[in-house]
Amino acid sequence: MEYVNLGNTDIKVSKVCLGCMGFGEPQAGMHSWTLPYEESQKIIKHALDQGINFFDTAMGYQGGTSEEYLGRAIKEFSKREDVVIATKFMPRSQEQINQGISAREHIETCINDSLKRLQMNYVDLYILHRWDNVTPIEETMEILNDLVKSKKVRAIGVSNCFAWQIARANEIAKNNGWATFQTIQGHYNLIFREEEREMKPYCDLMGVSMTPYSSSPPGALPAWISRCRWYQVSLFSSLPPFTLYKMYQTVYADRLITSSSGLTFRPPARML
Repeated sequence: MEYVNLGNTDIKVSKVCLGCMGFGEPQAGMHSWTLPYEESQKIIKHALDQGINFFDTAMGYQGGTSEEYLGRAIKEFSKREDVVIATKFMPRSQEQINQGISAREHIETCINDSLKRLQMNYVDLYILHRWDNVTPIEETMEILNDLVKSKKVRAIGVSNCFAWQIARANEIAKNNGWATFQTIQGHYNLIFREEEREMKPYCDLMGVSMTPYSSSPPGALPAWISRCRWYQVSLFSSLPPFTLYKMYQTVYADRLITSSSGLTFRPPARML
């Protein structure tokens, strides 16, 4: 296993990170296909055995049970100082805003609850799961900086944003002497390559680490490799609407790729 620094920090991570969205109680969240603890801990143990030390979860994965499973497995199979744990928090909901819950109160509650579920005193990387269009970014960056100062968080990152947004956030943080986003977790794979336009050049220039999700879009690439007709109604009918939307955006490009590769492109009727 090869190891690299996470962003501009001294945190060493394996080049392969184990995403933990597939772990958690099936009845506790939006996915019915997640694995119970007995199966999850086997995968986590195997990852550790292969030299993977980087694990990514989120408070939103199956109602927080993914965090619980990961923390439990790490206690069972590793030492806290030997692994790098990333978790994520969501912005306030409209209901929370209406209730008068401040951004600071919300974020501090999120990190404390995540630490409790993980059974840990700190996380190595704390990620804003999607851009907050309500809270001023100055406020968010100051709160996250305070978490770093409190030693509950070692580094911060962001997911699902535009290049100009992370650039602006980091410039504001630098001007105030605050912690900057060290990672960006966006949708990026051989089919969906928008990140190559502006995000990757920005990250290369500024030393920000890219930790893409959906590197193999819902099984599509492995199916191509095995020369399967991966655009099947049976596959797409099980995908959430947002995933369907993103996959639909690439239909034309997919048709070109499959035809040039001698493969068969068969979109479901709903995409015709």
